[in-house]
Amino acid sequence: MSDPGFRTGPDGVRWRDLNHNGVMDPFEDPRLPDAVRVDDLLGRLGLDEKIGLLFHTVIETGPGGSVLDGPGAISKTGTRHVVVDKRVNHFNVHQLGPAHEAARWHNTVQRLAQETPHGIPVTISTDPRHGFSENAGASFSAGSFSQWPEPLGIAALRDEQVCREYAEAVRSEYVAVGIRAALHPTLDLATEPRWARQLHTFGQDPQVVTELGLAFLEGLQRGRLGPGSVACTAKHFPGGGPQADGEDAHFPYGREQVYGGGHFADHLAPFRPAVEAGVAAMMPYYGMPVGLQLDGEAVPEVGFGFNKRIVTGLLRDELGYDGVVLTDWELVNDNHVGDQVLPARAWGVEHLDAAGRMELLLEAGCDQFGGEECVEVLAGLVADGRVSEQRLDISVRRLLMVKMQLGLFDDPFVDEALADERVGTPATVEAGLAAQAASVTVLADEGGLLPLSGSGRAVYVEGLSAQDAAALGRVVERPEEADLAVIRLAAPHEPRSDLFLEAWFHQGSLEFPPGLPVRLRRIREHCPVVVDVTLDRPAVLGPVMEAVDAVVGSYGSGGPALVRALRGEARGRLPFDLPRSMEQVRTHHPDQPGLGDPLLPCGHGIPLGARV
Repeated sequence: MSDPGFRTGPDGVRWRDLNHNGVMDPFEDPRLPDAVRVDDLLGRLGLDEKIGLLFHTVIETGPGGSVLDGPGAISKTGTRHVVVDKRVNHFNVHQLGPAHEAARWHNTVQRLAQETPHGIPVTISTDPRHGFSENAGASFSAGSFSQWPEPLGIAALRDEQVCREYAEAVRSEYVAVGIRAALHPTLDLATEPRWARQLHTFGQDPQVVTELGLAFLEGLQRGRLGPGSVACTAKHFPGGGPQADGEDAHFPYGREQVYGGGHFADHLAPFRPAVEAGVAAMMPYYGMPVGLQLDGEAVPEVGFGFNKRIVTGLLRDELGYDGVVLTDWELVNDNHVGDQVLPARAWGVEHLDAAGRMELLLEAGCDQFGGEECVEVLAGLVADGRVSEQRLDISVRRLLMVKMQLGLFDDPFVDEALADERVGTPATVEAGLAAQAASVTVLADEGGLLPLSGSGRAVYVEGLSAQDAAALGRVVERPEEADLAVIRLAAPHEPRSDLFLEAWFHQGSLEFPPGLPVRLRRIREHCPVVVDVTLDRPAVLGPVMEAVDAVVGSYGSGGPALVRALRGEARGRLPFDLPRSMEQVRTHHPDQPGLGDPLLPCGHGIPLGARV
């Protein structure tokens, strides 16, 4: 284990000798202002160190908290090579083991960083990982972390205090294992019912998204960034929701964002207070605007990360943002995963080579390339005079400032022995479970079947374990034997190909197969039926509602939480409209919040607490 570099000066000041010269240089002096330290370090860095700072890629953990010597399932390069040789020091981590292993891995990576000329500490980032969704392109299920409803469920509660409790759980557990950057919150509006990424939004209402997004942001960053903060990346600027036909911009067929309803300002609205609150980073989406005009001029039809009118003109000049702009993943190079080759998401600039795309991203005003580690391409641009070192310095200063504010230069290490005690504590687990239960939304209960009291009944269940259902009654194997049926369904979607990521994104039709209501009616012939639908997107629920006695919607609730909800804890309200039909969805403008005449409107919900 290498020397972590801690020293104590004659006046008792504890500092780290990051460049191993035995002298407390200004950038190592914790008593100096952050800006002074950053300026001193910037003047010392070699070109290779500056270039490395502009990349933010994926690395994976090895067995038992070790680092990988070679490429992983997704990561392109062995950890030592990318940290020490390529000088990269921003990493998005995917799968994590138990908390103590995650902490051990983090500390090992930080020790590798000490081998670089100025010991620039590593910043570990993550997509959301406190819910249920498992998608390597967007989120991870909780594992050892406390488990909460997805952000849509937080939106269903419309409770800023619960949102702040959620944010505090996320912040404290991230910090315990060394994660100091969150690639969230998602401030997009869920205005296109078919879009696959609504699960991680706070719904369709611009005001709700703004209020909850700001509460979450402030909870993670704790005001001005400091040693206990997690730096947030608000995404996807200027709003990633209005996808044409609801297809996602991860894929070539989903590259267009459209604004036929004239609601661009609604999508932009949640990002304004995020800028004012000092969000550490912004991430433009992959999508390219089609037919969008701002101030009477057409916005170029290229992906938002490449779009100077959006990044520099709107975000930097008009909104006054001077933080980090991090691109979404893999805008420069094609992505090789196994035997698949996925095209770079360079929508609108597919004709450019990797160097041309990178040059355009910098010209647009971006600071960091997400999902890339091709440091040689940027080095070539500088050598050819296409990108100046002065341009690099602008971005390097922003990136170093975040690290400095987080306190990483003074002490990036975490306590491995305490990680298990600080992650998934009984209090945070119970708070997450209570939020899961409360977020459940009662959509229909015409006969007053809910809440379910007592446990003397015979219960038939689908999608719910017998162990969890035991709190409702004696579990039986057939509807004919039951006094009640409880059935859990996933919201419908159209299965796609085995292309990497595609199968994890639920897209396409919102209609259930026609045989489902028929089967539900047959069960209802024997006993009352309660249906829960996991609403990762809206669903056309009319036929289901007509076939059963009660319908509830959930947004990331385990079996124990659903049982608690049905017994009286459900108080959620819909975070988006539910459509009457797919025809209504197809004729709806993707940028318009609300469907006009929905089956059930945003905000609908029957709180069971009032009935208990």
